Amino acid sequence: MKTIVVIDDDTDVRRVLAELLRRNQWEVLEAANGDRGIELARRHRPHAILCDLLMPGTNGFTVCSTIRADRTLRYSLLLAMSGRGFEDNRIAALESGADEFLAKPIDPSHLLSLLNSRTSHAPAALSSSRPWVDTGEGEWVRFWGVRGSVPVPGPDTVRYGGNTACIEVRVGGEIIILDSGTGIRALGEALDAEFGEHPRPVTLLVSHLHWDHVQGFPFFKLLYTTGRSLRVLGFEGPGESLASVFAKQMQTPHFPISLAQLPAHVQFEELHSLDFSIGSVRVQAAFVNHPGICVGYRLSTERFSVAYAPDHEPFIRTCLESVKTTASEADRKEFGRREDERILEFLHGADLLILDSQFEAEEYVKRVGWGHSSVEDAVDMAVRAQAKRLCLFHHDPSHSDEQIDRMAQYARKLASKAGSPLIVEAAQEGARIEFSAAVPVKGC
Repeated sequence: MKTIVVIDDDTDVRRVLAELLRRNQWEVLEAANGDRGIELARRHRPHAILCDLLMPGTNGFTVCSTIRADRTLRYSLLLAMSGRGFEDNRIAALESGADEFLAKPIDPSHLLSLLNSRTSHAPAALSSSRPWVDTGEGEWVRFWGVRGSVPVPGPDTVRYGGNTACIEVRVGGEIIILDSGTGIRALGEALDAEFGEHPRPVTLLVSHLHWDHVQGFPFFKLLYTTGRSLRVLGFEGPGESLASVFAKQMQTPHFPISLAQLPAHVQFEELHSLDFSIGSVRVQAAFVNHPGICVGYRLSTERFSVAYAPDHEPFIRTCLESVKTTASEADRKEFGRREDERILEFLHGADLLILDSQFEAEEYVKRVGWGHSSVEDAVDMAVRAQAKRLCLFHHDPSHSDEQIDRMAQYARKLASKAGSPLIVEAAQEGARIEFSAAVPVKGC
């Protein structure tokens, strides 16, 4: 029997809805206020939650946002209802996390149809503290976009790819996406083909809000399917929230469908900690050296770790050559050294290091202070951090396949000259690295 929590301060409404649902083989738990409803939801992890918006105390909007912030309730269908059926109420309810909005008086047949269709594929592990665990399907990283700044399709970028930053990581039974550049469009198609009517929750980690790292988001197919769930984590931008940046690029006249109109449930969470978890995966973040607010991420399990710093420039370079300050050269050098050591500690021992290496040395001389690294600096960081494998990333839009080939070959020579066993390759769109394999798959 499926379980539903009905939250409404109106006793008569609760009674009518409970009778209807029980006649149709639902186990009904009733709550007269928002706090009690949240408590019941967390205790029982129901298949569905039906919540009135206007209640004294904790209102329904807060209930919706609280429930959506709880990962143990991510499979619960969340329905908001109100006797004030204004469009603003509907939009606010959906933005707060509700999957659907129902205006009172509620049509019984519509409610039952909605519940049956939207909970028919509820996972068997719904009552477990972990909605699903590692399936044994292998753990890996796949590149869907490797380019920086702007997408560059064409004959010169066929092998390495022209889409901007997007990486899929399958670890610890989780599907984690690193950034939503234009590569996320093809990733969405692949996830839809793989899971079809039995979707799994997806988490998107955003390194920063520059356009090349978010511009593919409106074309992510999972957003346009009812019942799909996407959790978006990142730090707020300078003076602007994480959610507002994603919403703005989907506003008229930029895009025909607004964020509020998306059928999928999208939950934005601004991070306030540099150390947190996604299921069994430990996630660490570190503020890196790039204009605005930008972080790198490190994903760790008991078996391996992946470090991702797509936009970063060594602090020592900017401290000595581009930062405007009255501090002495010695003080600037010491500050840059300490900050670089902090990043090296963050990257230390990573099994896979995906690192900004946008420029060749001759190019970098003219671009100090842009927030990107040279190949030389990327290899130096990887060697000093004792990483096992380096993927050169964030390829410059002006670089052809042949130029990236030369950069990768040069990077390998630098690692060898340093006496390091580091494996070095250039990130390649479509390539997949299997962590379960005894020998890493060639061609990252």
